[in-house]
Order: sequence, then C-alpha cells, then structure tokens
Amino acid sequence: MTKIAIILGSTRPGRRGADVAKWVLDAASARAGVEYELVDIADFPLPHLDEVDLPSMGQYANDHTKKWAAKIAQFDGFLFVTPEYNRSTSGVLKNAIDYLYAEWNNKAAGFVSYGSVGGTRAVEHLRLISAELQMATVRSQVSLSLFTDWENFTTFAPGPQHADALNALFGQLEAWSTALEPLHA
Repeated sequence: MTKIAIILGSTRPGRRGADVAKWVLDAASARAGVEYELVDIADFPLPHLDEVDLPSMGQYANDHTKKWAAKIAQFDGFLFVTPEYNRSTSGVLKNAIDYLYAEWNNKAAGFVSYGSVGGTRAVEHLRLISAELQMATVRSQVSLSLFTDWENFTTFAPGPQHADALNALFGQLEAWSTALEPLHA
C-alpha cells in the first residue's frame, strides 16, 4: 500500500501548523488505497546539521539522523505542511530536509502552506529544494491565509474552497507516489 507522510514543518511555540496538519490528516483518513501518517518534526529533535559526511553518502553517524532517516525511508510520498517565515519555509524544516538524501529520492511531494500571503513563497523554495533531492512535486497545492482562514489569527477555520483543493492535491500526490514506487522500491 502506498504510504504518504504529512510532515508538520514547524516547531514554533503556538504554531498554527498543528491545526493545519490535523485538518489534512482528518481529510486524508477518508482516502482509500493509501495510508497517511502525520510526522511531526518536533518529535525528531535535530540540531543544526551535524553530520560529518555529506547526506548523499548515506553514512549517518548520529542516532538522531538514523532515526529520522528510518522514518522518512518508509514513505512513498510526502505532503509538507509549511509555514512561511520571512519569504521562505521554516529553518527547522529546511534543516530536517537537509539531513537526508536518498530517503527523499524518486518520491512525490505536495504542499499545504500558510502565512500572510498563503505561504506561497515558502512553497516556491521547497519546490526548488525538492527538485535537487529528486522529488517530483505535484502542481496542486493548498495555500491558507492567516487573514481569512483563521478567526482572530488563532482559531483555524479554513474556507470551504480549500476542501476541493485538498482533494485535488491528494489525487495528484497519490497518483505520483504510486507511479514512482518502482524507482525507489
């Protein structure tokens, strides 16, 4: 069965991403023929990249890297839930991605972003990073605005139009993840 990780890309206190990731996971639970799992990078405390060898060498020395690599290796695709901080993704998500190489290769990636302008600039950067790591990114994405999809900037209340966009994203991500499985099996 195709397995897709919903990667929660923020560890910030009071983060908005936890509600977004739960919303994505709840919607994903109704999907047939694919298994989604929430992977919270807060559960994988990774210091700033501290491996001596290049990630492309696959020679991980640290236990925290080996644990992170084992988790990511089990998936066929990734749905990144990313905030936009200062026109890019979070530093902690970038750091977590940079730790690995082969575990990302030949897998599909999709994005749900949030921020004052929907997190679109964070996704632009993640698309470039994904290409370097040989991930195939899907076109559909969900962009959530802190101004219109949260009440008083604290209570997540996504507009109904996002359900259709999320379903389109699921469809593309599942198709690409399944199609790419022979390349990384």
